[in-house]
Amino acid sequence: MTDTPNSQGDTAISALSFEAAMGELETIVRRLESGDVSLEESVALYERGHALRGHCEARLAAAQARIEQVSLGADGRPAGTTPFGEG
Repeated sequence: MTDTPNSQGDTAISALSFEAAMGELETIVRRLESGDVSLEESVALYERGHALRGHCEARLAAAQARIEQVSLGADGRPAGTTPFGEG
């Protein structure tokens, strides 16, 4: 599935916030679990869900990369920052 709006009015995934993408992904999961969709629609929903999951993972990775961890000096005072996960 593409990353552009389709005839059903779906928003381009790249334009979605993390929260909006997760909300749509949860809706897709509920629809797929209900069993009330045709095979063709199930495949389209799965493809969009897969793209939404990738978008959410990328947004989380970007947010994690921006988080900084404060490092403390020997006197207990802030001595600087390091990227999340280092130090």
